[in-house]
Amino acid sequence: MKKDIEIPAVEGVYMAITHDYNTTFKTNDWNAFLINDKEEAIEMILIVSHGFDGDIKTSTMRHKLEKLPAKSGAKIELMQDEVLKLHNEFKLTFFAENRLYEKTFLFKKNSIKESALRTIKILNKRGIIAK
Repeated sequence: MKKDIEIPAVEGVYMAITHDYNTTFKTNDWNAFLINDKEEAIEMILIVSHGFDGDIKTSTMRHKLEKLPAKSGAKIELMQDEVLKLHNEFKLTFFAENRLYEKTFLFKKNSIKESALRTIKILNKRGIIAK
């Protein structure tokens, strides 16, 4: 039964948006990262993302990672400037400690901006974290 399924709270795993200089194209890019600040790896990671604001909706993006080691991060997607003015939602599902975890992260519209950047130690970058 559906009521018998227990999905535990996610702790130590976050989504972040960073602002990085792209040496290849000589541009400043916004990138979405998944951060695993846990003491163990997470596995079978699925991320579904999209932007929205009222009737405006972006395409749905789907990402898969086999494994993300403990105390590390992985780049998930490039964020185009046009989507920064929308709400950006990332739905995360993964396995850790033989259990299924699930969490939705939301970056509210217009919250992804230079003035909101903070140092993210685990990535050694400046960015914004959604917890």
